[in-house]
Amino acid sequence: MDDLRDKYIGLIAAASDEAALEDLRVQAVGKKGEISLKMRELGKMSPEERQTAGPALNALKDEINSALSAKKAALEDTALDERLRGEWLDVTLPGRGHRQGTIHPISQVTEEVTAIFADMGFSVAEGPQIDTDWYNFDALNIPGHHPARAEMDTFYMHRADGDDRPPHVLRTHTSPVQIRSMEKTGAPIRIIAPGRVYRADYDQTHTPMFHQVEGLAIDKDISMANLKWVLEEFVKAYFEVDDVELRFRASHFPFTEPSAEVDIRCSWEGGTLKVGEGDDWLEILGSGMVHPHVLQSAGVDPNEWQGFAFGMGIDRIAMLKYGIPDLRAFFDSDLRWLRHYGFAALDVPTLHGGLS
Repeated sequence: MDDLRDKYIGLIAAASDEAALEDLRVQAVGKKGEISLKMRELGKMSPEERQTAGPALNALKDEINSALSAKKAALEDTALDERLRGEWLDVTLPGRGHRQGTIHPISQVTEEVTAIFADMGFSVAEGPQIDTDWYNFDALNIPGHHPARAEMDTFYMHRADGDDRPPHVLRTHTSPVQIRSMEKTGAPIRIIAPGRVYRADYDQTHTPMFHQVEGLAIDKDISMANLKWVLEEFVKAYFEVDDVELRFRASHFPFTEPSAEVDIRCSWEGGTLKVGEGDDWLEILGSGMVHPHVLQSAGVDPNEWQGFAFGMGIDRIAMLKYGIPDLRAFFDSDLRWLRHYGFAALDVPTLHGGLS
């Protein structure tokens, strides 16, 4: 027994891998192993011999099994150590971040604009993107011979033969929302109308579909001074500057009288726009006092009510604030563009125009 013990204890200690260790287990304690065969011989022994040999064989079998288990654990530890040395990892390093979706600059700027005007008491109004030419043109004092009504500038909806409904267009501005809002609620009213608009144009600064926000305020004592204050407060909040200088240039829009293009004082140092300083001027929007014919079209008495309106391109002011060079990139860029110009989901605007 001692020779058998010494033999297998020595072989187990010298085993180099788990395969060799399994072979030794089969040789020693397997069904046909040496120790198993000796245990089968117990039946041929006398009771006195079994009392001596039986416990000794059981003890030997337990010792061999314990040695096999200990050696197997040692080999596994050795293999793990080798793997750790080959696959070293510093668990103190920060984890790898997962890419998250981002908010499109158009959505971000729309929220910023909405928050700023909400702080000045303007609510948001919406309307259909397909509208009649009456709401899109006639109600806004745009005559039938106006160039904006030509098919080369406006997308007209197809009409089948015999269709006697009024012509429908993809709205060229969000001004129809102003008419519909005044029809619904009357005066006084103070709204902004952000949304998609459509025009047949395409180059670096124009696309067939783009985004506008228009504002309307109607009351009994509203003047151009109120318009100037609202626009100054908006520009300061949106561009995050303490002071700004606006320049109103006389212009003509069919739906306002008087009408004015609005410029902001700025500079372009190093190709970067800086608002509120410098010797340059940049046009950002059109505005004016609402034409009496427009008020009449919406069912508001121009002898009792008056107000102002303004409109600007959301895409354009997004380009100015965030340094986006080409308007077309808003619509045909890949995910790399959006990862660069997009906003984290938590960058939501506050009611004071900043980001929280």
